Amino acid sequence: MKKIDVGIVGYGVVGNGVAKVLEEKKDLLYKKSGVEINLKKVFTRNWNKKFPYPLPEEKKAQSLDELLNDDDIAIIVELTGGVDFPYQLMKSAIERGKHIVTANKALLAEKGKEIFSIAEDKGIRIGYEAAVAGGIPIIRALREGLVANKILKIYGILNGTTNYILTNMYKKGKDFKTALKEAQELGYAEADPTLDINGTDAAHKIAILASLSYGGFLDFSQIYIEGIESIHPLDIELGKELGYVLKLLAIAKGHNGEVEVRVHPTFLPEDNPLSKVDGVFNAVMVEGDNVGESMFYGEGAGSLPTASAVVSDIVDISKSIAEGVGREIEITSMNWEHKDLSLTRVSDFYTRYYLRFTVPDVTGILAKVAAVFAKFNISIAAVIQKEKVVSMYREKNSEKIIPLVILTHTASENNIQQAIKEIENQEITVEKTVIIRVEDEE
Repeated sequence: MKKIDVGIVGYGVVGNGVAKVLEEKKDLLYKKSGVEINLKKVFTRNWNKKFPYPLPEEKKAQSLDELLNDDDIAIIVELTGGVDFPYQLMKSAIERGKHIVTANKALLAEKGKEIFSIAEDKGIRIGYEAAVAGGIPIIRALREGLVANKILKIYGILNGTTNYILTNMYKKGKDFKTALKEAQELGYAEADPTLDINGTDAAHKIAILASLSYGGFLDFSQIYIEGIESIHPLDIELGKELGYVLKLLAIAKGHNGEVEVRVHPTFLPEDNPLSKVDGVFNAVMVEGDNVGESMFYGEGAGSLPTASAVVSDIVDISKSIAEGVGREIEITSMNWEHKDLSLTRVSDFYTRYYLRFTVPDVTGILAKVAAVFAKFNISIAAVIQKEKVVSMYREKNSEKIIPLVILTHTASENNIQQAIKEIENQEITVEKTVIIRVEDEE
């Protein structure tokens, strides 16, 4: 029987879950894999805290060197978060011939090119199933289950915090701040939820999926990212009238030698399966040229769901090591080629648009907007003009204003932005125009 020693760096929520699974499911893991996986050491900066899953003293490392310099430890599990520290940690571990398992989506999205290049040079495998969508096995599905497919598009609800907030706003009519506060009170949102609500967390995840699906590296700084901080309940209600549900959607599409990657609030038809994904759950819709559309659904975060994904990578790599093939196969475990992906420019996005103009309740406004749209070749699909009074003062004079909502047919981002600029320059509107993109097949 082959024994594989494992070391964990980082003992937070996920680290506790991984340790619990490795210790309590040791016999099950051996039965299913034929390998004894031994959690030898765990390092965290502060052992004085009370942990949900306490460890015996002999498993507590007081320094990283106890793991890095231990020749028996074959796999380092990095669960620290951030970019700079784990980047240096991984480089050090790889230099010492240790395989890596990580749940760090930020590191892979921003430094994946460097990390995988170093790992390939050293013949080291990197497992990263837990980096995207927690317990949902989307990485393995793309690498193995859908290997015979050219990936046409990926739509993902990849952040449970924002999905919980938007679900609350949609179903209970709450405003953003109230829904966020409730999410924090229930533990679904961090005390500082910035990376969740501004879309960065989802962008890290879709960057990994896009790189894996389209076979190359991308510049994370070039991804279009828009969060949910400015979403108003009025738009959610008006979207309902048009038959749409609002989600923070992460999108990747390949076409014409380019990859379109973007994250933003998106209206989806209410009969779209992703529209039914509520609360803190995640889901990923993948369209392949052979298989068509497949949807993967489950808990995208949490101690044990994420630990399940981490342990699956530990077992996978352990089996390869035990069989003596860990350094000969799958060393480029990201399936990324040595090329940079060309990202579609934002101005070249083509989709449908929900536009809410705040306008005076006077005749002729719609005609003026329509004239500008015609100039920029934008076709109108539907119009909602409500006689709701919104309190506002313009030039110190109180006046009745109303929301004018226009749903367009497919148009280019460039034309939409130019049209809005001209409409606002003509002072047809009295507030900044609300733009929400719509993913709806025409």
